[in-house]
Amino acid sequence: MTHRDVAIIGAGPAGLFAAEIIATAGHHVTIYERMPSPARKFLLAGRGGLNLTHSEPIERFLTQYGPNAEKVRSIVEAFPPSALIGWANGLGAETFIGSSGRVFPRAMKASPLLRAWLRRLNELGVVIKSRHCWSGFVAEGGCSFETPEGPIVIKPDATLFALGGASWPKLGSDALWAETFKNAGIPVTPLEAANCGVLISWSEIFRSRFEGAALKRIALNCAGATTRGEVIVTKTGLEGGAVYALIPQLRSALRTQESATLSIDLKPDVEHSVLAERLAKPRGKETLTNFLRKAAHLDPPALALLREADASLPAEADALAARIKSVPLRINGLSGIGRAISTAGGIDWAALTDDLMIKERPGMFAAGEMLDWEGPTGGYLLQATFATATRAATGMLAWLASAESEASSGL
Repeated sequence: MTHRDVAIIGAGPAGLFAAEIIATAGHHVTIYERMPSPARKFLLAGRGGLNLTHSEPIERFLTQYGPNAEKVRSIVEAFPPSALIGWANGLGAETFIGSSGRVFPRAMKASPLLRAWLRRLNELGVVIKSRHCWSGFVAEGGCSFETPEGPIVIKPDATLFALGGASWPKLGSDALWAETFKNAGIPVTPLEAANCGVLISWSEIFRSRFEGAALKRIALNCAGATTRGEVIVTKTGLEGGAVYALIPQLRSALRTQESATLSIDLKPDVEHSVLAERLAKPRGKETLTNFLRKAAHLDPPALALLREADASLPAEADALAARIKSVPLRINGLSGIGRAISTAGGIDWAALTDDLMIKERPGMFAAGEMLDWEGPTGGYLLQATFATATRAATGMLAWLASAESEASSGL
């Protein structure tokens, strides 16, 4: 086998993982990264505990990517959570399953895993060149870069792009690549915020008293989609995993109207009839707030949210129970893409082969958040990132082998 020169553009998890696969196969790999150090967003994601993947059955796992995501689902199915867990354990980052089913390294940080990973890449001969900002395509499969020493051009045997989406641009993912790709005839679906907060015009009283408070064990509904969990009240709206999971539905609604409705069930574990029965009991001289706290077991943030949505609560028990189980909130928009955890949109799947090679650019592949997919937090983001890197890297290896075979046969 001839050892080929391969360029990986982007040193996030997709780029690093693809580099490991390709270098293990015996090729010379150089990673070009625009930032001073690799995997900055990966490190940020790991500050609160690095959620690598999820332990739920693969059938349910795959549903998290939405009904129109067959491409990414098939890629994740080929590189499932068990494979990612095995890789992390092999690096010495022993994993465990949390009470929610999410999978974490025992260190609960990204930095120890990343250090071990970079050592492995170094042992494989992978070179990382920092402060190299990709600036465009050049003839004959080449790429241009801006560097501190001036512009350079490279012409490797194959290239893999892993430039990320558009969230947290200060960490390197600014999606400036998208316009260059479109100008080169590669279709790109516009990038939009995913896994982000929602904007709500709180009253000054509610904001000042409950900013930072958690709404726990609730269920949220939008356009027929429901999710459970908790959210945090922010100055401008709500944040948290439960609302992140409904961003696709909210985004779709906001495209066609000025606002969208998010319905919150404050007591999802209590049937409507049971709640109504509790609320039908005589209140006596108790204030409505105190009565609701006892009869419905609502904490102060939940009680305040109930009144925030509509100060005039129904007097009849059945109607009051219905309100508690469906508090309507008007969503005015989504928080900015720069603060989103991830983005939706990216290179159109029609522009790619099944091996994630760019059809318009033979020998050039793409992986990670650059592709047009999205998933909720909970381990689904990193899982798909590693899975697409695997597909692109193995696709590149097959392409290089095919090119070598053709060359040796004189075709």
